[in-house]
Amino acid sequence: MTTVLEKREAAAAEEEEERLLMEGMAVLDFDMLCSTVAMQAQKGTWGKLNESNEDEEEAILFKNNENGGGVFRMWEGELIYDCFDHRQIALQSTCCPCYRFGRNMKRAGFGSCFLQGFFYLILLVIALSNLLAFIITRRRWFLYLAIAFTLSVGTYVGFYRSQIKKKFNIKGSDSSLDDCVYHLICPCCTLSQVGPL
Repeated sequence: MTTVLEKREAAAAEEEEERLLMEGMAVLDFDMLCSTVAMQAQKGTWGKLNESNEDEEEAILFKNNENGGGVFRMWEGELIYDCFDHRQIALQSTCCPCYRFGRNMKRAGFGSCFLQGFFYLILLVIALSNLLAFIITRRRWFLYLAIAFTLSVGTYVGFYRSQIKKKFNIKGSDSSLDDCVYHLICPCCTLSQVGPL
């Protein structure tokens, strides 16, 4: 009796996870479709889209992005308040930011979830271990290494946030430096903000 109940619960959990994944992918696909249609229509290259292959499409889209074409979207909400809109994503960003970063990068098409998350984890572990070594030994060079690796984490994640803004044509007054600073000040909030895209 319990095995049947457990199987039903596992099947229900799998269905729910698949539904959430498909819902997120539908939003992502719709955003990409809207941006593509707007960029192609603006530059009069809609006819070229039907005749060209994928490399030519990417070149056309890149060219349109350089010229400022396309639909500009804003992030979904404010940086701090957006965390409370998606509780599951906020919880993932707080408890396991490496996993959330990897998922964000996979959904945006910037590599596998495992590799992106693992590289993020390695940078964090090195920064934290150097900070711990500084606390124990009081040698300054451990502190310098901790600061350097913390800045490299902010730069790495901020760079990909900027790439997501460019890829999905998200308008914002923030520069790439601002994206890096946001990740240094409140990494959970910035990962949560990118998550629903």
